[in-house]
Amino acid sequence: MELFNKIRGEFIDIVEWLDDSRDTLVWRFPRHDNEIKMGARLVVRESQVAVFVNEGQIADAFAPGTYRLETRNLPVLSTLKGWMHGFQSPFKAEVYFVSTRQFADFKWGTQNPVMVRDPEFGAVRLRAFGAYAARVTDARALLPELAGTDPRFRTEEVEGYLRQMVVGRLAHALGTAGVPLLDLAADQHEMGRRLAQALTADLAGVGIAIPNFTIENISLPPEVERALDKRSQMGIVGDLGDYARFQAAGALENAGGAADGMGLGLGIAAGQQMAAALTPQPRPQPGPPPLPQPGRWFLGVDGERRGPFEEAELPAAGLTPDTLVWRAGMPQWAPARDVPELAALLRDTPPPLPPA
Repeated sequence: MELFNKIRGEFIDIVEWLDDSRDTLVWRFPRHDNEIKMGARLVVRESQVAVFVNEGQIADAFAPGTYRLETRNLPVLSTLKGWMHGFQSPFKAEVYFVSTRQFADFKWGTQNPVMVRDPEFGAVRLRAFGAYAARVTDARALLPELAGTDPRFRTEEVEGYLRQMVVGRLAHALGTAGVPLLDLAADQHEMGRRLAQALTADLAGVGIAIPNFTIENISLPPEVERALDKRSQMGIVGDLGDYARFQAAGALENAGGAADGMGLGLGIAAGQQMAAALTPQPRPQPGPPPLPQPGRWFLGVDGERRGPFEEAELPAAGLTPDTLVWRAGMPQWAPARDVPELAALLRDTPPPLPPA
């Protein structure tokens, strides 16, 4: 009797997976070198897929339901093992249960800022973070591409790979969105939907889909945010003169200035000065430039300096081609014939008298 129970214990007659975790994608049924009994019961619960693997080669896959394992519902495995119809002996095969439910606890974020070009602010660095969900859509593709022979393949083992795909796609989406920075908040939902579709297409080869992608925040560098805050404050303030007078009146009210005549006078004066300083002053209209002043000339006659003379007065003052002349801007005295400006005057000037 004991021998019969031992032999019977070597055969597995129920194959199932009761998932007691929240992060397991693939779980391998622990056969422990025991053989699965032909005619055993296979239980595949909702959000599960059971995949039979024979000597490293994927055979049959079962959707949710309860099955009696026979050669007629194991067509691929029967072919791989070369079974004849009606063969009822126990068999060895690896059974992997793949969870197809939605895993919604994946987080993502940009470790390095993404450089984008904005039509209003120019080149700006952006950071973003959010969450996304993942789901296995093709168990036959997931096993050879990602899970392999891991007896318990968890979400943490694929999270890094998915995050790289997400950030790579996000950088391209932000750079080519063509949406001004101030309008990104209104476009986050639509951008997340487009990213979910693009990531699902990228991950189709490994049997994973991204049903939901959420952008929780897109942030600017702190210095840009401070500049935007200042800009918003200026828009709210409006007229700076009225704002200064309002602030001065509020300060007087808080300080009890109405009861103190001196404080009231000082407050009004300070408010007037502040309003005058902040109110744009009209710019003076530019007038014509001053007329240029004529040059003043000096003459050197018999070792004596004469002048200054206006240019028109030089002939009467005794100007000749040999007379030494000078005015501001000349490096030194020079004969009048060497000064181009005086050429017109020298044409009408008689030469010096010959010696007696």
